[in-house]
Amino acid sequence: MKTSIRLRINKSKLVQWVIILLAFACVIPLLAILFYIIKAGITKINWNFLTNIPKPVGEVGGGIANALVGSIIIIGVAAIIAIPLGILSGVYLSENKKSLLAYWCRLCVDVLQGVPSIVIGIVAYFWMVKPLGGFSALSGSVALSIMMLPIVIRSTEETLKLLPDSLREAAFALGIPFHRVILKVIIPCGFSGILSGVMLSIARIAGETAPLLFTAFGNPYLTTNITKPMHSLPLLIFNYATSPYNDWHDLAWGASVILLVFVLVLNIFTKLITQRWKIQL
Repeated sequence: MKTSIRLRINKSKLVQWVIILLAFACVIPLLAILFYIIKAGITKINWNFLTNIPKPVGEVGGGIANALVGSIIIIGVAAIIAIPLGILSGVYLSENKKSLLAYWCRLCVDVLQGVPSIVIGIVAYFWMVKPLGGFSALSGSVALSIMMLPIVIRSTEETLKLLPDSLREAAFALGIPFHRVILKVIIPCGFSGILSGVMLSIARIAGETAPLLFTAFGNPYLTTNITKPMHSLPLLIFNYATSPYNDWHDLAWGASVILLVFVLVLNIFTKLITQRWKIQL
């Protein structure tokens, strides 16, 4: 009897160590990538790197100010387009769980989430670039907003589904109209979960390059006009990393660190919001 118990304890410890080793093995590639990028790019970052535009080939120095500002503008416009539409769609799906229209909308959202980013870029090219007669940051924002929509919609829907029906019933019992129940009760109660989905969607599109190759195209100068071509960090990294010039390679490594830190901060912020929301529930 004691031998059998001891054997089961040893098996349990063995399985625990195997799980620990496998979990550590999953973390090793991430740590290796972080270490390599930070090691190669952290020394290239300084104030001039963040405030200057790239210099012509053969001149030493330059920075990524045009790409940094461009990324902020393109992502900001994409968020303005996708967040209200995504939240409203998620509210509709959560409030109409069994309707036929909600079923087909949910199916379309799931399919859209699996569409490759390069396909979305091609679609945005034919929808926006060709009719407008040229590349523009607005076209890039539209492409990225399409990628944001499924994440915002699904996170909003799943968040609001977790809220108890007693919240709606109590609000309706007070004679509050349906639209005020949604705006004043339901959405505020699920705000943390919705915000985490929004942050996750922004982190998702921050490093996308393929849609911007077909839409924003890139610009070596600093511009804030969304109807003109505009540079971004993913485009800069792609173009400069594949160039034959060492100075441009340095810019690509520094931009990679900036983009990596931005995505990591957004993901960590999302995790903290999610954990806080779960504790509140």
